[in-house]
Amino acid sequence: MAGHSKWATIKRKKEATDSKRAGIFTKVTREIIVAAKAGGGDPDHNFRLRMAILKAKAVNMPNDNIQRAIKRGIGATESEQYEEVYYEGYGPGGAALLVQVLTDNRNRTAGDMRYIFSRNNGNLGEVGCVAWMFSQKGLITIEVENAAKSEEELFEMAIEAGAEDMKNNGETYEIYTEPGRLEAVRQYFERNNVPVKEAELTMVPANTVEVDGDQARQLLKLVDALEDNDDVQNVYGNFDIPDSIMEEIQ
Repeated sequence: MAGHSKWATIKRKKEATDSKRAGIFTKVTREIIVAAKAGGGDPDHNFRLRMAILKAKAVNMPNDNIQRAIKRGIGATESEQYEEVYYEGYGPGGAALLVQVLTDNRNRTAGDMRYIFSRNNGNLGEVGCVAWMFSQKGLITIEVENAAKSEEELFEMAIEAGAEDMKNNGETYEIYTEPGRLEAVRQYFERNNVPVKEAELTMVPANTVEVDGDQARQLLKLVDALEDNDDVQNVYGNFDIPDSIMEEIQ
């Protein structure tokens, strides 16, 4: 959990930079297309699409781009056919990595994953080798400075809404739910005038492994390389890295 939270915070900072903006838009566009194709173009009746639109707005994607992606998903305009695939492996220090991709070419993506893992001191594994270490959870992110509530008040609200846990990550509060409770908890905060920055489904490790020194730096380089690939939507890991090393890459 610790590694997941720290890396997520740094990743959000990276996504806010102009140099990463085009790549982030590509990833969010794919998620909107796949969500609309699977459940229709009405976000009020398509939970996954609603979450994808929230993510798009969080990275300041223009509404015109969002609407074009929805039209591509429902077949109103021509679009690529994407499928969701998970790749599993290990990074330096024995960290387990679960990589979620949306791809229109499995062969290309599989080759990319093998190359990225091998080039960065990792090992791409077989299906199922690490997935058992993770469980799916709902994750709601609230910015500390915009919460308008104390940490204790937010925690009480989270429990009342049906959440499982809340963690203060410094700049953000991270609230974890069962997957099926994500939307209900998000709506509860919104109704009580607590602005939600992001709401998404994520994969959380049951336990973490500590990775330090050069292995930690190599591991973060591997994760960064994976996330820079256009097909990769999310990288989940069970690593815990010291704050001093995390701060080096910010």
